[in-house]
Amino acid sequence: MYMRALSVILLLTLPPSLTMAEDQRASDAPARPVSTAAPAGSPATKSLYDRLGGAYPIAVVVDDFIERLLVNETLNANPAIKEARQRVPAQGLKFHVTTLVCQVTGGPCKYVGRDMRSSHADLHISAREWQAMLADFNKTLDKFNVPATEKNELVAIVNSTKSEIVTVAAP
Repeated sequence: MYMRALSVILLLTLPPSLTMAEDQRASDAPARPVSTAAPAGSPATKSLYDRLGGAYPIAVVVDDFIERLLVNETLNANPAIKEARQRVPAQGLKFHVTTLVCQVTGGPCKYVGRDMRSSHADLHISAREWQAMLADFNKTLDKFNVPATEKNELVAIVNSTKSEIVTVAAP
């Protein structure tokens, strides 16, 4: 059920080996992921949330992803999406997506937003727009060097929501 709750706008995370640097947490410098990779060959027994590094790295990736979506020409050509962006502050969207990703990957967060079907119903999202979103999602995951295993899990979570979000057939 939680897997189905993941939004088109949601999905993003850092590699399981990324955490926030302690010295960055204490400074005014912007947060930036640093590698703390587990030894090669160690079993992936941790939750996806833990392998992604927790809430802070997830929030950093979500921020990058949402910023990409906000300037995506394909998405901005949809008048319903454009109008929704004027009503919903980017910061609020980033918060909801971060808590959603946190929850669906096994973290302690509790997503309190609407379900994917109702939150996207009036946006009339097409298969082409879905593909544009996926392309941006993959660019973000690649930017943060998300390992293939975790990347595949995240993409699968996102794809599990497609039938709830895409309402316009491809031409």
